[in-house]
Parts: sequence; C-alpha cells; structure tokens
Amino acid sequence: MARLMERYRSEILPSLKSELGRENELSLPKLTKVVVSMGLGKAIGERKRLEEAAQHLASITGQKPLITKSRKAVSGFRLREGMEIGCMVTLRGRRMYEFLDRLISLALPRVRDFRGVNPNGFDGHGNYSMGLTEQLVFPEVNPDKVNFVQGMNITMVTTARNNDEGRLLLKKLGIPFRKD
Repeated sequence: MARLMERYRSEILPSLKSELGRENELSLPKLTKVVVSMGLGKAIGERKRLEEAAQHLASITGQKPLITKSRKAVSGFRLREGMEIGCMVTLRGRRMYEFLDRLISLALPRVRDFRGVNPNGFDGHGNYSMGLTEQLVFPEVNPDKVNFVQGMNITMVTTARNNDEGRLLLKKLGIPFRKD
C-alpha cells in the first residue's frame, strides 16, 4: 500500500473527523483523482517534442499518457482541428497517492526559490490546480537526456464541499501552501 494512502487512513481521517465535526467517514473530503497534463503548443511543427514529453510524463507518473488533440482550428496559431497538441494522465488509487507522495517529498523541494504553492489555486468546489515550469524537478527524468524543457499542470480533484475543506485536506496530506 502507498505510504501516503496508509497515512490518510490512519492519521488524516480521524483528525478530519474531529476538526469538521462529522462521524460519517463517507462525508469527509478525500482525494478522487490527480490529472497531470502538458500543453505542447510548440509541438505543432516538431513531432519529436511531443514524443519526448509523452515519454517523460510516462516515466514521472508510471502510466501511459493520452495524446490530446485540438478541438478547433485557430489560424493565428497555425493550428488545425485534430492536431496533436498535448498529453495528459489521470491517476487514481494507489498510483495517485504514490505520485502525490513523490511530488510533495521529492519534486517540490527541488523547485528553485520555492516558498510554497499558491493558496489561491482552488476552483470553488475544493479542487486544486498548480503548475510546474519544468519536468526536471522529478528524479525520474534524466537531465542529460532532456532536449526540451516542458512545464506541466497538476490538478487534484477532491470530494470536498468547498475550498476550505479542500485546503484542509491537502494541508493534512502535506501540500506546502505559501504563507502570505
């Protein structure tokens, strides 16, 4: 079992029960899924860029990424409908907790000038989104074999009723929020 999943069940759930004042475990907020995506606008002309980003995303998450395609044509960006412009992975269960554990304990401390993640990344329903500027902060990516530095978006979807419950859950999981 993943280390963070075990900690959620043994430590975090009881503390959430007492802080939120609810006895039913099913009414407490929990993490549903984590979506990791890379938008590759520069990959329109270079197929190699897309393949490399998908390979890095697969090594980071442990799951084969889905190649996303454009829905509309935008002439200003020389983009046609159906062109491959990104990749994404949806993580659930054990893989989700393992990825989150590696993100919190290994990747975020390796970010340059890191003072915590932005506490304003919530969407109003308890879901949190954040961005990383490069994939090199993950130890699975070999910096010598990287030709293109690429950022990524990470969205954590919870069952929280509002932002405060979502923030409380993610804080207990170990997400280091910036103190203003």
